[in-house]
Amino acid sequence: MRTRYIFLTTILGAITLAQGCAPIIIAGGATAAAVATDRRTVGALVDDNAIELKARKALNSDPEIGDDVHVNITSMNGIVLLTGETTTGELRDRALALIRDIPGIRSINNNVVIAEPTAFANRTHDSWITSMVKARLIGTENIRSNHIKVVTESSVVYLMGLVKQKEGEMAATATQQVAGVTKIVKLFEYLD
Repeated sequence: MRTRYIFLTTILGAITLAQGCAPIIIAGGATAAAVATDRRTVGALVDDNAIELKARKALNSDPEIGDDVHVNITSMNGIVLLTGETTTGELRDRALALIRDIPGIRSINNNVVIAEPTAFANRTHDSWITSMVKARLIGTENIRSNHIKVVTESSVVYLMGLVKQKEGEMAATATQQVAGVTKIVKLFEYLD
């Protein structure tokens, strides 16, 4: 009887702990699933996240970079995409200089324009376009949507990832069908 009591107490304790940790377990499972299906190595995934974090920290830490700068940083296999706006060419150059020497960056595609930072409504519209493109990619046969990173800035869609040329062409064709897209920029690394 005592053994049964200890067993039940252990089970109830484990369930209680697991309930509190459910978000952690689920997030860990989702991360493991993403890693398992991504064409990048685990090291490349970690490096890309580190690049994005270090770049954001570099911009946020610089006293000259303020509200006149809206720069998004996306890294895919060491290829960095910069999008957004700065009010002057000097601020754009400064942002690029702060990011350029971060370890692990293989190349930078600087698409930051000189303009007033976009309004929240524009960014919301860009998020909507990104969601629609991702949905279109999910619904496209012979494309693994998790192989393609989609970034939208001012209705311009940037497609990144490690893909075969045919997959890249199919992704661009699917993206063209989304309302509101004004331009598509393919920044793929081709596997074939």
